[in-house]
Amino acid sequence: MSDTLALTRRLVSIPSHDDETAAGDAVESWLRAETDAAVRRDDAGNVIARRGEGDRSLALVGHHDVVAPAAEQTAGDEYVVAERRDRLHGRGTADMKGSLAAAMVAFRDADPTEELVFASFVGEEQGGVGARAAIDEGFAPNYAVVGEGSTGYSAPGVTDVAVAHKGRRGSTLHVAGESAHASEPDAGENAVYRACDAVDVVRDLDAPATTVLGHEVRGSVAVTEIDGGSAWNVIPDACTVTVDERTVPGDRAALDRAEAVDGVAWTVDQDLPPMACDDEAFAETVLDAAQEVQDGDPRHVAKPHATDAGWLAAAGTTCVVCGAAEPGEAHTAEESASIDVLERCERLYRRIAESV
Repeated sequence: MSDTLALTRRLVSIPSHDDETAAGDAVESWLRAETDAAVRRDDAGNVIARRGEGDRSLALVGHHDVVAPAAEQTAGDEYVVAERRDRLHGRGTADMKGSLAAAMVAFRDADPTEELVFASFVGEEQGGVGARAAIDEGFAPNYAVVGEGSTGYSAPGVTDVAVAHKGRRGSTLHVAGESAHASEPDAGENAVYRACDAVDVVRDLDAPATTVLGHEVRGSVAVTEIDGGSAWNVIPDACTVTVDERTVPGDRAALDRAEAVDGVAWTVDQDLPPMACDDEAFAETVLDAAQEVQDGDPRHVAKPHATDAGWLAAAGTTCVVCGAAEPGEAHTAEESASIDVLERCERLYRRIAESV
């Protein structure tokens, strides 16, 4: 059994959806035992290690928290880990303890040309809690490879290199009206009617779009929930509308236009930043490494999902996303990752560390 597979099995077995401490302990202890790197655990729970020297730094970045498992993914105090048909099954195999293990082994074995950094963050599934805390404390590598999924985008089984991904802005339109008895509707101001007018505004907005290194990245904007009214015979005096927007680098939908409707106020509840690689030479170096470690023909692609690369890019780090997870695997009861691809990612991360 390869070191990457053995370490993936160990990390995946450790529950980390409610409390990431034990998983962080495992990451930290392995790094201290297996490497001569300077390892630290910050107050947020992030594990950060550094080795090598140079004018520039490259970080291999992941996270050790996961979403809550399905019932069949747990057994007692551990998560179930199973190997079937050349794939490793279990919560976190794809998102993203498999790629995290590959990055740890690569961090240990690489002969880096510059300073090599490893970082495993907490709270990625809660909106980048760990990444933001690390950035606030000065975490600022020149380059980063974030090990979220990039396999299977251009073709099945091919590990591509994502040079961009969308962000997510979650918003609420708070709509005020004036209640009245439903038998005299003109005596009030119907908040639901006003909300419908605001929804029409959202429906007509242009979706954000841009181009990153020649690849089109197109966002979206959609109303996903409406909540209003208190009784069948009362004109509603309040209504809320939830809006999901997938943002792109440098462009947002003009949601503030909804406030032109009487009684409408717009608030932002979550804003996960998009990512765009700002260094074509770095993106090409990573793509060259991806081509060298596999038989397929990897491409530069764009991801639809937000990752911690968005926070790092916003803080000035040049990022790409490259990892084992395939579309549709993360957060599912059948979550799994290809063993061959996990081992490929270890070789890929090591090759990048020795090339940048």
